[in-house]
Amino acid sequence: MSLISDAGSVVSKVTGAGDDTGDRTFDDANRDLSLDERAALIDLYLRVRRETESLTDPLTAEDMQLQSMPDASPSKWHLAHTSWFFETFILRDMLSGYRVFDRDFHPIFNSYYNSLGQPFPRPNRGLLSRPTIEQVFSYRAHVDRHIERWLTEEDINTAQAELLELGIHHEQQHQELLLTDIKHAFSLNPALPAYREDLDDAGENEDGDTPLQWLQVPEDHYTLGSDGESFSFDNERPSHQRFQPAFRIASRLITNGEFLEFLRDGGYREPRLWLSDGWSQIQQSGKQGIQSAPLYWREIDGEWFQFTLAGLQPLDLNAPVCHVSFYEADAYASWAGQRLPTEFEWEIAAWLHCKSDALDDANLLENRHFQPVAEYESGGRDLQLLGNLWQWTSSAYSPYPGYRASSDAVGEYNGKFMCNQMVLRGGSCVTPRSHIRISYRNFFYPHQAWQFTGIRLAGDVQ
Repeated sequence: MSLISDAGSVVSKVTGAGDDTGDRTFDDANRDLSLDERAALIDLYLRVRRETESLTDPLTAEDMQLQSMPDASPSKWHLAHTSWFFETFILRDMLSGYRVFDRDFHPIFNSYYNSLGQPFPRPNRGLLSRPTIEQVFSYRAHVDRHIERWLTEEDINTAQAELLELGIHHEQQHQELLLTDIKHAFSLNPALPAYREDLDDAGENEDGDTPLQWLQVPEDHYTLGSDGESFSFDNERPSHQRFQPAFRIASRLITNGEFLEFLRDGGYREPRLWLSDGWSQIQQSGKQGIQSAPLYWREIDGEWFQFTLAGLQPLDLNAPVCHVSFYEADAYASWAGQRLPTEFEWEIAAWLHCKSDALDDANLLENRHFQPVAEYESGGRDLQLLGNLWQWTSSAYSPYPGYRASSDAVGEYNGKFMCNQMVLRGGSCVTPRSHIRISYRNFFYPHQAWQFTGIRLAGDVQ
């Protein structure tokens, strides 16, 4: 049974075809782009760049300087690094007569491309008060003007267009990071400031959580990964067949109320529920010597609250629990007598159950909730597989059979991180709609929880 062949019509919808990046497919590296294709790329590029800048509208220059931990980066750095990507990989080599904006920017805004020189240390990005935010916006405008000139004046083939498309999706990744990083920074402020107080409130589900059900998936040979018909990162390829034993997967994400039961039952105090590294991590990370609740949860006078991008709010017991690490997700699954799905089980379930209009009701960046919502509020469609929260899987981040990173600097994009990280699937409430797709493989270290990450359970079929 091949889901790829059955899902051809689904792919174009799930990747956002017809309205954004998902409809850009270039099948011939030797063909020059038409004028219409160039115009579409200019429009797409500028729309994504404007979206990034709009996310900084609520922020002051002081806000955009903050770096709250080594895993995070200042908003100012995200704005500049994405521009550095376009300048470094496209303009410097492909636009005749191009002059870099400022040569001193190269090491500062190089993230991890060691083949291009020594990057400035990531943990110290918040120490750089210069360049100023005004200079960074000037840098963005400079790069934008020259990308437009490149698309207008130069002969551009489909391989070069694909590199621009990669840069556009790279910028969308940093839109998500910008929001998660500023949320973490604001959470450390005793005043608990809101990023925005006018966020679109989905409202609390007063009807109670939807009962969790189990979906049975039969054993079979399934084709997984990207088929190359629309944009994908290299770590999603090549598509390949895999025999999958029968399994079952939960019909929705685990809620705050369900996780609160785990907490009240002593889940954070029972070492038998935890992987050894996870137990060590929670012993060291809590403010009182041991972690006792998810990141951003606060108990005040016996009531639970959660810090959000709209400030401190009462904990919605029916919304999915978020900002949990892999270790917390795995411990909860053990407490519940279940397990986390593998990334292959998750993808098979998504191909089987996501409808062609799966993204229409998904809680993604464009909804402007910036917070996961209860299944009732999200329409309860497609099992919350896309949007709302990145979902931890039990799969280590490793290459697919036949994967080879390219030999140039762009080859450092994904492959070099295939060690000691876990795969997440599905996107979140701060993932751009045109950026997510079923085959997308996100990855984080198992202790990290500042991203919008949640829990879906799975189990074996006896």
